[in-house]
Amino acid sequence: MSFSRRSFLYYTGPLAVLPVLPQRCSQLVDDYRNDGSPFLHGVASGDPLDDRVVLWTRITGDAGAPHTVVVAWAVAKDPQFTRVVASGVTSTDESVDFTVKVDPSELQSGTTYYYRFRALGHDSTIGRARTAPRGNLTRARLAVVSCSNYPYGYFNAYAALARRADLDAVIHLGDYLYEYANGAYGDGAPLGRTPVPDREILTLADYRARHAQYKTDPDLQEAHRQHPFIAVWDDHEVANDAWHSGAENHQPDEGDFQERKAAAIQAYFEWMPIRAERGDVRGRVYRTFHYGKLLDLIMLDTRNAARDQQPLDPCDVTTIADPDRQLLGEEQEAWFFAELERSQRRGTRWRLLGQQVMFAQLVNVLAPGGCIFNPDQWDGYAAARARVLNELSEGGIDNVVVLTGDIHSSWGSDLTAAPFDATKYDPATGRGSLAVELVTPAVTSPGIDDATQAAQFGGAIRATHPHVKYVDLFHRGYALLDVTRERVQCEWYHVATIRERSTAETLANSLQVSSGTNHLVPATAPSTPRVDAPALAPSGSNVA
Repeated sequence: MSFSRRSFLYYTGPLAVLPVLPQRCSQLVDDYRNDGSPFLHGVASGDPLDDRVVLWTRITGDAGAPHTVVVAWAVAKDPQFTRVVASGVTSTDESVDFTVKVDPSELQSGTTYYYRFRALGHDSTIGRARTAPRGNLTRARLAVVSCSNYPYGYFNAYAALARRADLDAVIHLGDYLYEYANGAYGDGAPLGRTPVPDREILTLADYRARHAQYKTDPDLQEAHRQHPFIAVWDDHEVANDAWHSGAENHQPDEGDFQERKAAAIQAYFEWMPIRAERGDVRGRVYRTFHYGKLLDLIMLDTRNAARDQQPLDPCDVTTIADPDRQLLGEEQEAWFFAELERSQRRGTRWRLLGQQVMFAQLVNVLAPGGCIFNPDQWDGYAAARARVLNELSEGGIDNVVVLTGDIHSSWGSDLTAAPFDATKYDPATGRGSLAVELVTPAVTSPGIDDATQAAQFGGAIRATHPHVKYVDLFHRGYALLDVTRERVQCEWYHVATIRERSTAETLANSLQVSSGTNHLVPATAPSTPRVDAPALAPSGSNVA
C-alpha cells in the first residue's frame, strides 16, 4: 500500500496534538461495536455545494465526561486514500453531544470523494460524498424520501438508496424521526425496534437519544454513508402538527413549548449533516442548492419558521382564506420569491422546491360541503398558496416542480389556482397549470394499511380531482427523479414489506413533465441508470 504525504499526516498528525484524556474517556458504552470503535453512529455527508460538502460523524464514549476528543479527517478521490486532497484536525465535546462536522472547501465541482475520520485510535468506516456541479449539466439523479418511523418497521427504502451508485444526492423532506412514546404511533416491541427513550421525547437529552438510536439503524446509516443528504425538518422532529408557538402533540403539562422546540432544533443541527447558516440560532433551514444551469433546488420550511396555527375546523372557510395567516412567514416568503426570480434570470432550466406538506388542493370526498381534507397542508393556508401561484403566473416563472413528503403516500398532480373549473384548467392538456407536484411515499410511516380500502379511496380521489394524475395510499418507498433539460421524470419505487428486512422493490409508476408544459403525463419508458457511476464506498475502514 502506498501513502501520499497527506495520507501520512492524516494518520500521524493528530498524535502530536492529542491531549492526555481522563481514563473514563476510553470507557465504552454497552452498545459499542465489538471492536470498540467510537464510530457507533457511522458517517454522513450533506448540503453539497460546488466546492464543498459537510462531513459528519459522532464519537461515542462516556457521554457524561467533561472532556474534548480530537478527531482527524481526510478526503480522497479514491476509496483506497492514495489521492488525499484535504485533511485536518477538529475536536468535539459534550456541548455538541460529541458530534463532529467539518466543511472542507476548495473541492472540485461535480466530483465524488471518499472520506473518513480517526479518533481514539480507531478509523471510521469510509464514506462517499459528492459536490454539486457547475456549468451546463445535462443530467441529475436525485432520490426523495420522508417519514421514517423507527418502531413501524424496517428502513428498506433507505437500503435501496444505499445500493444505487448513480445518485447525486438524497433529498429528505422531513419526519426523519418521530417524537412519540412506544405504542403511541407504532409498537416497536415485536420487531425489536422500541424507540429510545420509550416515552415521548421532550428535552435536549431526549431528542439527542432518539437521533442517536435512528443513526444506529444499519440501513439509514448505509444510505448516509453512500450519499450526501439535503434535509429539512417537518413536524415530528419537534412534535406533531407543530406551528410557531405550539403543536397538537404538546400539552400544557409538558413544559414550555419554545424550550422544547429549541432543544429539538439544537439536536437536529448536531445530529444531521446540515450546514448552519451564519450561526443562526433559530435554526434556519431554508436555502438553495445549484446543480449547474440544469436545476436549482430551493428548500423551504413550512413548519417551524413562522407557520400560524392550523385551522381547527376544516370547513372554516373564513379562517382558511384569511390573507394575514402565514405558512412560510413574510421573511421566508420574500426570500423564496427572490430565489425563484433569480433562478429564472440566470437561465436555470428547472426549479425544484423541497418542502413538507401537500400543495395541491384536496377536498374531503367523504364529507359534504367540499371541506378541505387536511388543514395542516397548504389547503389550510389558501392565501399563502395563492400568493405562490400568483408569483409564478405574474413573474412568468415556469418549470417549477414541488417536492412533498408528510402524507405517507404517493401522488403526482398538476398545480393550478382553479383545478375544479374547466374554463381555467384543462386536465387533458394542462392548460392553466402553473407547476407540478410530486409526493414521495413514507419510508415506514402508515398510510391506509388496508390495500382494498386504499385503492377505493384513491379511486374516489382521482374521480373527483382532475388535477391529480396519480395516487397510491398504501405502499411505502421512495421517489427517484431523473432530470434532463428536456424533462423531469419521477419514478415511484415501492418496497415489498417493512415488517422484515428485504431488498424487494417495484417500480410502481412513472410520470414526467416536459420543459415548458407544467403538466404531468405518463413517462414513455423507465429512466436508465448512469453507466459511469463512481464506485460505492467499500465496507469497513481498511484502505489497503
